[in-house]
Amino acid sequence: MAEIKYYWEDFTPGEVAQFGAYQVTREEIIEFASEYDPQPMHLDEEAAKKTFIGGLCSSGWHTCAMAMRMMCDHYLLQSAGMGAPGLDDSKWRAPVRPGDILSLNRECLERRASKSRPEMGLTRFRHTMTNQHGEVKMIIEGSMMFARRTPGAEA
Repeated sequence: MAEIKYYWEDFTPGEVAQFGAYQVTREEIIEFASEYDPQPMHLDEEAAKKTFIGGLCSSGWHTCAMAMRMMCDHYLLQSAGMGAPGLDDSKWRAPVRPGDILSLNRECLERRASKSRPEMGLTRFRHTMTNQHGEVKMIIEGSMMFARRTPGAEA
């Protein structure tokens, strides 16, 4: 287990962080789709060309999983994270293709201390995924729960 570097207090509204350099491969797109989302545009390059997407692309769920990996590698595994109550919004803006190099922009939108659990705070983030050309691929918004460095202190 990594040393805890980030607590609820370390995420402040307006703060922005950029991270990741995740390169997507054809093989991983097909492997994920074979297991979890076996639609033609995710499995077969020739069949994908005949769809409105026009070529092989990752499943949106695979795109979410890649974002989660980048979040874990950059900050979640070093945080006093306590899970999440879910996503409020997820938009797949453009197909993720083999060869894309993905990164995330994390913006802290708001945070609040839990009224019922003084040891916890909730932080709402927007994560925007782009590729190496600056094309927006996905935007997700939701809250995460983090332990507080000083439970019950003024927020």
